[in-house]
Amino acid sequence: MEQLLKPADRVEITILVDNYIDIFVPPSTPMDQRLPFDPCRHILAEHGFSCLVRVFADEKEHAILLDTGLSRECMAWNARQLGISLTGIEAVALSHGHFDHTGGLPTIFAGAGRQIPLVAHPDAFLRRRLNNPAKGPVELPQLDAIALKNAGADILMRSGPSALAAGHLLVTGEVERKTAFEKGMPGMEMLIDDHWSTDSIRDDQALVINVKDKGLVVLSGCAHAGIINTVKYAQKITGVDHVHAVLGGFHLTGPAFAQVIAPTIEEMKRINPDYVVPMHCTGWDAMHRFEREMPGKFILNTVGTMYEF
Repeated sequence: MEQLLKPADRVEITILVDNYIDIFVPPSTPMDQRLPFDPCRHILAEHGFSCLVRVFADEKEHAILLDTGLSRECMAWNARQLGISLTGIEAVALSHGHFDHTGGLPTIFAGAGRQIPLVAHPDAFLRRRLNNPAKGPVELPQLDAIALKNAGADILMRSGPSALAAGHLLVTGEVERKTAFEKGMPGMEMLIDDHWSTDSIRDDQALVINVKDKGLVVLSGCAHAGIINTVKYAQKITGVDHVHAVLGGFHLTGPAFAQVIAPTIEEMKRINPDYVVPMHCTGWDAMHRFEREMPGKFILNTVGTMYEF
């Protein structure tokens, strides 16, 4: 299977929500544009993820929002602090249905004054819980499709690849899982036919842009399917081998993923992207090991950074 993805002239990715903020981090490459120091600018960080993707092609600009953070406030607050208007976005894409990626959805749709397409895998709307054998199950906040529709969301439930931005941006849909070491998130369960069963988080998906003369830019929310699976699937469905940049959450944090870090980095080194920007749920240990083992390619993200490829 190969999905045609039109090349883009340029893409800008502005990080609106991430776990980390540091106003003194300098640019490390020509790609990352940091905020100029301003003691009156108040940027927030939270355990969540959101970014604005601007795709430039054929003398046109397309704006797509990926995820909306944990809280209702953080994404919208940071956008205002950065002087970014979200009223002109063409669509919202959900990387998956977890609460730390969907909290700002009501704010987006309530303030738009029009219908906005919301691209999501059908499983994003399931009831879910995290079942810790030692502490018991904790049910997670569930997306309310009816409330979102009433607020102005045109919900497009898609499990396969789909194009946005006039064909210059691809939502991967459900990612094939091929690696031996990327096994999803332990303890996740979903309610199907009144029965709680193992949740492999099939709704996990990423965005892909093919930058002209550079290669693929792969943008993940959490990579519950595995960041290596995600990148290789992006290569497969686009037919483009070279990867220019991999950004987003890689979900390598905590004891359950400690043994996954080394094989992930080894495979990423084989893929050999020009840049790797781990964020959100990647975890402190994994980020440091990426920095150590991929020098010159690793970029430390902070909220408010804009990446131009």
